[in-house]
Amino acid sequence: MRIIKCRHLKALASDKRGNMAMIVAMGMPALIGSAGLAVDVSQWFLWKRELQHSVDQAALGGAWALANPSSSANYKARALQEFNANLAITQGFTSAPSIALASYTGGTDNSVVVTASATKRLPFSGFLMGGPATVTVRSQASFAAGKKYNACLIATSKTGTGIDIGGNADVKAQCGLAALSCDAGALQIDGSATVRTDSIATCGTASVPDANKSVVTEHVQGLEDVYDDLPTPDSDKGSKTYSCDTTGTGSNKTKLATPTPGTYTSLVVKCTTVLASGIYVIDGGTLDLSANYNVTGTNVMFVLKHGAQLKFGGEGNGNKITLTPMEASDFYGTPYAAQADRYAGILVFEDKNNNPSNPGHQLTGNSNSLIEGLIYLPSGEMSVLGTADVAAQCLQISAYKIHVKGNASLETLCPSTDSTSVGVSGAVVKLVA
Repeated sequence: MRIIKCRHLKALASDKRGNMAMIVAMGMPALIGSAGLAVDVSQWFLWKRELQHSVDQAALGGAWALANPSSSANYKARALQEFNANLAITQGFTSAPSIALASYTGGTDNSVVVTASATKRLPFSGFLMGGPATVTVRSQASFAAGKKYNACLIATSKTGTGIDIGGNADVKAQCGLAALSCDAGALQIDGSATVRTDSIATCGTASVPDANKSVVTEHVQGLEDVYDDLPTPDSDKGSKTYSCDTTGTGSNKTKLATPTPGTYTSLVVKCTTVLASGIYVIDGGTLDLSANYNVTGTNVMFVLKHGAQLKFGGEGNGNKITLTPMEASDFYGTPYAAQADRYAGILVFEDKNNNPSNPGHQLTGNSNSLIEGLIYLPSGEMSVLGTADVAAQCLQISAYKIHVKGNASLETLCPSTDSTSVGVSGAVVKLVA
């Protein structure tokens, strides 16, 4: 009997077909288990991918809401809306997301963190683990609100160097400088020039001394000329001419000009001049207030058209220019009443097609000037040259390009809150984890 059993075992051992059947039978549970586990793992990956996309979109949506002050209170609702909108496969077995603020890179509550999980029992993994599988994801998005920029020295050119300050020029403009050019060197301060300001903003880059680098913001998107859409004012007072009349008697006779609003081919000061309030249109000629005479104008606006050029300053040390712009109430009852608040404060308004020939507009000479308001020159370049000495409570210059050279001294005490808006940079939102 023993011999017979041994023969059967030897025969079985030599039968390759029988061995293969046994191997297959023994490996089948492992094969089926591996296939089942692979199917379940692929499901987990699908859950995780969809869930991660959902929390990413939720974090970004909440961060964008917080970057906008008008919607910041609704950031959780916005995040939840984005989360639910991106669910499909996991809808029905996903937990409500956790949405919270968190501090990021030194900031305080400047990011949104969203976490969520999906829990479900699958046939094979559920049998092995004795319960459901859970996939958990997390996303974090930082945000920074857009910044509002104001300036009182503005170059509206979109190309090249917009503001160039050099020589021994001394500029005091805490209210800010801005160059809308997106090119390299959009704003340059060189030589021995001194600039004191709280803000320098450029669409391009700025080349400035070390003393000014801390206030420079480059590559600012959204800078704009806020007066670009404002129509050029005109005068309905007819054509006028400038003349000096003799006043007084005997040896006390003096020459005095008292021009009134209207349209002038040129207005070149030749004696002491007192301007009546209103709009003065300079059509093709020169507005020259640089002679050695006192000039006074309260609540006035000068409009430059058809190549007209501006020259403020003085050829000697004795003259004084005192000018203030029109107020909103001065435009009531005129064709510009609807835009009165925007025209108010503009001392010089240049037509966008004025295109003055070289040397453009000048602020020059030994002038003790008190000039208030905005000098708006969107098609011309303004040069502050020589020994110009300009001091003002709130003087602003917005020109195609601005050059301050020589020993020029330009000072404006305009608060940044009262200076011209040059736009708001876009909010910055990004996924960080």
